[in-house]
Amino acid sequence: MREEKKKLLVTASTFPRWEGDTEPRFVLDLASHMTDEYDVTVLAPAAPKAKDREELEGVQVIRYHYFPIHRWETLCYPGAIVPRIREKKARLLLVPFLFLSLYFHLLKLLPNYDIVHAHWLIPQGIVQSFFKKPYIVTGHGGDITSLNKGVLRKLKIRCLKRASSVTVVSEHLKKKVQELVPDVNPAVIPMGVDTEKFGRQYYVPNYFGQGDKKVVLFVGRLVEIKGVAYLIEAMKNIDAVLAIVGDGPLKEELEQQGQEINKSVGWDKVRFLGAKAHEELKVTYASADIFVCPSIITKDGAQEGFGLVMLEAMASGLPIVASNSGGIPQLIQDGENGLLCEEKDVVSLSERINRLLYEDNIRKKCIDNAWNKIQKYSYTKSSESYCEIYKRLLIKKS
Repeated sequence: MREEKKKLLVTASTFPRWEGDTEPRFVLDLASHMTDEYDVTVLAPAAPKAKDREELEGVQVIRYHYFPIHRWETLCYPGAIVPRIREKKARLLLVPFLFLSLYFHLLKLLPNYDIVHAHWLIPQGIVQSFFKKPYIVTGHGGDITSLNKGVLRKLKIRCLKRASSVTVVSEHLKKKVQELVPDVNPAVIPMGVDTEKFGRQYYVPNYFGQGDKKVVLFVGRLVEIKGVAYLIEAMKNIDAVLAIVGDGPLKEELEQQGQEINKSVGWDKVRFLGAKAHEELKVTYASADIFVCPSIITKDGAQEGFGLVMLEAMASGLPIVASNSGGIPQLIQDGENGLLCEEKDVVSLSERINRLLYEDNIRKKCIDNAWNKIQKYSYTKSSESYCEIYKRLLIKKS
């Protein structure tokens, strides 16, 4: 008789609100690859119009409410907590409610689970550190590189020290963790990409209405860290369409910048397409000519943790230009599987984009090498690495 599966509780603050949502789904992708070995439940914040409980791809989902007036539960979606607060300062008042609600839900749920995996130090890891149950915590980027002052810094250090295991998605973040807590040695386990869900087979001619123009693509949140303003500025020296997919607090400001360029050239050179569901993104990627990730270090020190969109672009057969920032160089080796430039360097950015648009030799080399590179990044491999950590933790508990 087969042994009953152990129960895994995954906590996260970025998670699809419903099937086909535009929110990042990497926590769901990882969790769904673990359902053969574990009975997996994800605990995530509630959102207006989202179900309190449902099953997504074999994963049980519980969404906890954190404010009495549910339509005001807007701290976490769409996007991430810190940009949501920057967009509307009043949302800062929701933060203590989120922490307290997560605490009380964990207090009720934890006795029913064998393992806890907290994604992001803030708030999941910090709240989890107040319980005695062993846990794994994963850092994804800004939760490690920013907000490192005062009480939050102390709470983050406490979270890292108390964790049974710490993982991060890039070598860059590993160094940042060790700057906070030198005696913690995180395992580097990047999130993955399902190569079968992306590829040139999804190409649609004239998908962007570009005519005979080539298409430069950006996909991501319209927030400071993504550096989109520098990409728009670089387009002044590029004869191509810029398609921007995503939403966020800087949308209006960036649209204004794009409109000024469009007026100067007399056609829609910069186009904002809004956020797209994951299913449609495979067509969006495949129908473009080049992908650009112009990330920067923000004023509060936040940096790109890894850049999952680049994996999706590489799986779609797109050459990539990216900033030499944060965890990006772990994935992109300059001149081999993409081109790097220093962040905020508009001249360098436009020069590298033009090279990949019009120099066939370097373009083909980057595409071929990128395809070979992404074979190392799959959710199957990521889930196997985490399952090994879970097994060691279970053995230690027994």
